[in-house]
Amino acid sequence: MSTAPATIVPNTTLPVTIDDIRAAAARIAGAVVRTPTLLSRTLSEMTGAEVWLKFENLQFTAAYKERGALNKLLLLDPLTRKRGVIAASAGNHAQGLAYHGRQLAIPVTIVMPLSTPIVKVNQTRDHGARVILEGATFDDAYAHARKLEADEKLIFVHPFDDPDIIAGQGTVALEMLEDAPGLEGIVVPVGGGGLISGTAIAAKAIDPAIRVIGVQSKLYPALYNLKNKVSIESGGDTLAEGIAVKQPGALSSRIILELVDEVRIVNEAIIESAISLLLDIEKTVVEGAGAAGLATLLPTRDGNQRAEFAGKKLGVILSGGNIDSRFLANVIMRNLARSGRIGRMAIVLQDKAGALHEVSGIFTKHGANIIEVQHQRIFGVVSAKNTVTEIEYEIRDPATAELLEADLAAAGYRFELMSVSGGRKSTRGLRS
Repeated sequence: MSTAPATIVPNTTLPVTIDDIRAAAARIAGAVVRTPTLLSRTLSEMTGAEVWLKFENLQFTAAYKERGALNKLLLLDPLTRKRGVIAASAGNHAQGLAYHGRQLAIPVTIVMPLSTPIVKVNQTRDHGARVILEGATFDDAYAHARKLEADEKLIFVHPFDDPDIIAGQGTVALEMLEDAPGLEGIVVPVGGGGLISGTAIAAKAIDPAIRVIGVQSKLYPALYNLKNKVSIESGGDTLAEGIAVKQPGALSSRIILELVDEVRIVNEAIIESAISLLLDIEKTVVEGAGAAGLATLLPTRDGNQRAEFAGKKLGVILSGGNIDSRFLANVIMRNLARSGRIGRMAIVLQDKAGALHEVSGIFTKHGANIIEVQHQRIFGVVSAKNTVTEIEYEIRDPATAELLEADLAAAGYRFELMSVSGGRKSTRGLRS
């Protein structure tokens, strides 16, 4: 999402304080889930840090956004409540606002782009909101929402650039620090900056030594650019669409420049790995944005733990769990492929009866389960007597896969291994 470019005013006194956040916590108590903050022993061993997870994906609408939305709604005067509120959102903010608006009998209008997945449209409608589909992009939807705000005398509820929203999101940090005292750092997914702003205000007021670390998708590094005075281009398809913000808010930018210690970026592959690890280890479903915090803690590509986090007691906010089930299935399978437990190879076979049976015997010898087989006799095949057969298989571990490959080569087979990205990972002379 994006809005008009933010004009950042140098800070004098920030308009959100720890007292505002504490007041918000008292205001919303009992109406949102006080989600658990739990130590992950396995992730701690994996990363070398002491990792405490804040499970905001366990909110009723599966995201922390409820906190700020409810705080904002509770502060409205009776006349405004009667007229209603409006927002532009295709995600968690829409559902949080719609759900709590219905609980408080406040009319809620949500403007979504025409491209919004129907499941999100239906979920928002199911929470009682009037949903208007308008425009090809979020900016189009945003502009239409601001027009309706004026035409219908509604109150616009911004997803992140609002003091009441920021105060509500800051209650996440209050709970974390109550449940896991002594945290040395809090790692926060960052899109528009509402969550990390509230977190930084709360954390620094309680203990100024706590490091607040923001994490963005490498494809949408707006606050990384701002904090580090660089200019990485923004855009593209990301699994972390909840933090795919091209332009952060003016207020949140001020707070981040003032209080946040560091903003980092992570790529899509490591976000996928974090989603899969949380499902495998913690048995919890987290969306791409929600997994970004853990992603930055994971070991490097060569398997080394990140020295900057070694021995540190860190809180990681799992900000949401709204991921499409099809994408989740793809993430799981792709991560199995990256870990070497699923493989795919193109192998040259003679085009004769029994050829596939013979090669499958080598797979069986190594306990590999063949999932899928495809034959290609025309394109990319050197001889009319041969066929290129692509075999997808499950195998115990990478070491066993290497033994399988060695046996295939020893038996005279030519083959190429295929990578998750679609390229060729290694070759045994398939094209020769």
